[in-house]
Amino acid sequence: MRALIQRVSSASVTVGGATVGDIGPGLLILICAMQGDTEAQADRLAAKIAKLRIFKDEAGKMNRSVQDIGGAALVVSQFTLSADTARGNRPGFSTAAAPETGERLYEYFAAQVQAQGIPVATGRFGADMKVALTNDGPVTIWMDTEAA
Repeated sequence: MRALIQRVSSASVTVGGATVGDIGPGLLILICAMQGDTEAQADRLAAKIAKLRIFKDEAGKMNRSVQDIGGAALVVSQFTLSADTARGNRPGFSTAAAPETGERLYEYFAAQVQAQGIPVATGRFGADMKVALTNDGPVTIWMDTEAA
């Protein structure tokens, strides 16, 4: 699985003009299931993200997790994280999981983040979503279970 994590002051996602998910301080997690991904990878990724120390402590050092600060997570599916840009100017997405698998793993991942004690809001899988965020820092982290 691939994830792009952003530390945010706030974030929201709208579909068709209606807000379907929003959070205050916490993490915006853009997530993509890749071909061959499993629930075990989603488990490891959710646990790692929940403990990722990217929030400032009293000394201003990135030393606290989203759990430590009582933050929330907005989890949004984004198959374009699978983009292959090696050839030509049009990215290919053939390494992304099939839509049925992608949706199942997306929902499973969001549930696993919530199981870590983090309030979770979500987007809508496969929808044309508008994501708004205030990136705090900015802090943006790329994670891939293949590299972990």
